[in-house]
Amino acid sequence: MNKQEKEAVVRDLADKFNQYKFVYITDTAELSAEKDNSLRRSLHKHGISLQVAKNTMIRKAMEMSENEYGDLTSTLVGASSLIFSDDAKVPAVAIKEFRKQNKKPILKGAYIDSDIFIGDGELVALTKLKSKNELIGEVIGLLQSPATNVVSALQSGGNKLAGIVKTLQERESAA
Repeated sequence: MNKQEKEAVVRDLADKFNQYKFVYITDTAELSAEKDNSLRRSLHKHGISLQVAKNTMIRKAMEMSENEYGDLTSTLVGASSLIFSDDAKVPAVAIKEFRKQNKKPILKGAYIDSDIFIGDGELVALTKLKSKNELIGEVIGLLQSPATNVVSALQSGGNKLAGIVKTLQERESAA
C-alpha cells in the first residue's frame, strides 16, 4: 500500500469516527475465514460494520477525528478490528452471542458517546446499556405514572366518597 492509499484509508476511518457515536475495538485475529465471515454477517444483520485496519492508521484516524478517545488508543496493540454502530448495545450483544460458540472477538475497548470502556470485562456492562428508544420509553412511563395515579385516586376516591354520602343519607333518613 503506497502513501496515498494509506492516507485515504486514514481519512475514511476518521470520517467513520466522526459519523458514529459508538465504536468498538476488538481482536478478531486467529478467526478462520469462515468464522470471520459468519461474524461479519451477524453484525451486518444489525446494520453494524466491521473493518480491520493497522493500529497506526487507526491511531492517526482517531487523532484526525473530532472526538476525544483518551486511553482507548492504548488498546491498539496486536490485531485490531473496528466495529462501527448507531446503537451502543447491539454490538456488545452480537459479540456476546457470537462468543457462545467461539473464543473471539475479544473486546479491547469501546467508545460509547464520549465514554471510554477498556477491556473484555466491560462487555457485560455494555450489553446492559439501554438504547435510546428504551430510555425514551422509560421516561414516558415515568411521566405518565403520576398522572395515572392521580386519575385512579380520584376515581376510587369518588366511589368511596359516594358510598360515604349514601351511608350518611341512609342514617339521616333512618333517624
